[in-house]
Amino acid sequence: MPDRSRVAVLISGRGSNMAALIYASRAASCPYEIVLVTGDRPDAPGLTLAEAEDVPVARLPAPAKGKDLFFAALQQTLEEARVDLIALAGFMRILPAHFVAKWAGRIINIHPSLLPKHKGLKTHAACIAAGDRVSGATVHLVSEELDSGEILGQVEVAVLPDDDDQALADRVLIAEHQLYPRILAEYASRPFDAAWIERQVDGLARRLPEVGRKTSHGSPGWSAGGEKGKLFAIIADQHHGEDAIGLLIKASGLDEMTGLIETQPDKYYWPKYYGVSGWLGLKMNRRDVDWGEVEDWLERSWRACAPHRLTKLMRAAEDF
Repeated sequence: MPDRSRVAVLISGRGSNMAALIYASRAASCPYEIVLVTGDRPDAPGLTLAEAEDVPVARLPAPAKGKDLFFAALQQTLEEARVDLIALAGFMRILPAHFVAKWAGRIINIHPSLLPKHKGLKTHAACIAAGDRVSGATVHLVSEELDSGEILGQVEVAVLPDDDDQALADRVLIAEHQLYPRILAEYASRPFDAAWIERQVDGLARRLPEVGRKTSHGSPGWSAGGEKGKLFAIIADQHHGEDAIGLLIKASGLDEMTGLIETQPDKYYWPKYYGVSGWLGLKMNRRDVDWGEVEDWLERSWRACAPHRLTKLMRAAEDF
């Protein structure tokens, strides 16, 4: 099992979802660990609970009029804890755009409705007023727009005829405690999931002209110039005893391959049986993959393998 993702939980109150995440993290198979609990209220009851459970806690001064100072202190605290992911669990403060941008793709929130319905506050009252027959909870990525990031998972909860806000809230909270740990675990596992990695590479590869899909000795690959074209990228999932889930791409030659492997062994490797044919291995089963860099490598490799008619057209378009 790879090293577990280091998760910080941000709270403002009692932290019941925080507690659910802590207890779920104690399972031997859980892919994340809670390394920090903090928030915008140093007296929040959830912080006392986290301390009792031997989870590191940071009691930051309340923002009051110093919002910028608070988020600067929060950023420093997260960096010192070497946090991979942030889980919002009843954190009742809007994150500034610069903070969201810095942690893009690494902040997760749980919301007590079936998004995109009933964003913001007072969701249970809005659900009952709308005459909805089901409510529920949503785990989503945080974006600059409130409650609008990518939906990662949802669970439905029936609305009963005699429900009031509190009765519905109590049942939705039970569902939240089941949903949040499961979806956080799935998200934390993504960097080590070969199928997920393949889907991300496929999305990037298909931005290039006339890309086809084919296999290389059973491994998924992409070809330049359609399905009958030359392979320019291959996914090698722990082939021949290797630890890496690798993206194999074409480097400029042996000198470049050797240089990258020697100077950046955490990122690059010599793939068995493929290296002699000019394939460089880029390790994909790691949390710090730079997908912009992956896209650049795919284009480089595509250019090296694409038929002349395609590269000529691309150069002409670039020169235009």
